[in-house]
Order: sequence, then C-alpha cells, then structure tokens
Amino acid sequence: MSQRSAGPELLRLIDLIAKLPGLGPRSARRVALHLLKRNEQLLKPLAEALAEAGAKIGKCSICGNYDTVEPCAVCQMPGRDDGLICVVEDVPDLWALERGGAFRGRYHVLGGVLSAIDGVGPEDLGIASLLARIDAGGVREVILALNATVDGQTTAHYVADLLAGKGVEVTRLAHGVPVGGELDHLDDGTLAAALRARRGV
Repeated sequence: MSQRSAGPELLRLIDLIAKLPGLGPRSARRVALHLLKRNEQLLKPLAEALAEAGAKIGKCSICGNYDTVEPCAVCQMPGRDDGLICVVEDVPDLWALERGGAFRGRYHVLGGVLSAIDGVGPEDLGIASLLARIDAGGVREVILALNATVDGQTTAHYVADLLAGKGVEVTRLAHGVPVGGELDHLDDGTLAAALRARRGV
C-alpha cells in the first residue's frame, strides 16, 4: 500500500496488525479494513478491550501466567499440590493443561525456549525464577512439559541439568501415539518416541 493511498493512522494500524502471529501485510490490510467497516461493532469495542487488558492484565510474579490478580487465580487455588511444578513453554500451554483438568499441581511458565537462531538464551527465560522456587524448598517433582521440538527438547535437557543434585525428581511428558490415533497417520518421529516410551500392559 503506497503512502498516497492511506493516511499514517491506517498505515500504523496495518503495520501493528501485521506483527500478530500468522498475519502478513496482505492479511493485515484485510483485517484493518474489516475493522474500519465495522467501526461501532468491532473497532471501538476492540480498542476498549485492548486498553483495558493493557491496564489490568499482568504477569503473575510466581508462575508467569497472565491474570488481573496477583498472584494469578491458578496460583491462589486451594488444594493444589505445592510439591509438584509443571514447567511449560508459554501461557497457552498452561491453559491447555488446565483445560484437560488432569494436573492439580503448580505451574512455571518459561516464556519461550532456548534458540540460538532467535538469540534466546537462558537469561531471557524464567529459568532463574524456577531455580529460586526449587531452592525455597517444598518441591519434590518438576515435570518438564515442553513442546517436542528441537528447541523445546534442548531447553528441557538444559533445565534438567540445572536441577540435577537439587533433590527433586525431574520427569517429562510422555511422547507418542495420541488417544484415538492411527499408526498409519503418524509421523516417523512420533512413532519412534512412542516405541521408546513403551510400557507394560
């Protein structure tokens, strides 16, 4: 889009929308125009919601989740197992585990994974705060629930090495055949992981 065909406000809106994951310049133009066409129904309420979210939502100082309260609602939940910490890459992973309802311990959000290509090192993640939680005592097991990507597994190994000798059990989520999955539809890596994680029946 040329400078002559749109004003600076519209160009800025398009540029900001294009920074969202999965949206390029063309998609951002379509979204911006869609919002402008529905100014009262979409654009104004969205702007208000964004302003309110920016003002009221923050990162939990304990686990790294996003919430309007400090500590977050998950950290305040009674009856959870304080001796069990599940380490996840980012907040959507925490939400996914909560949706399943199977985990009743505490969480720790790293805020990403180690990535030499992206310039993400240990100091850029919530690793130091995880170690501080372990050093404070009371934790008996740390579950590494990181994604089964190269960077995710590199991060898991790095964290596991740091936790060695701290008196906590370090486990990770099993990888393999999903419930209802057919072997013919699985990729080679998933099949290999399933074979390595096999257990007695």
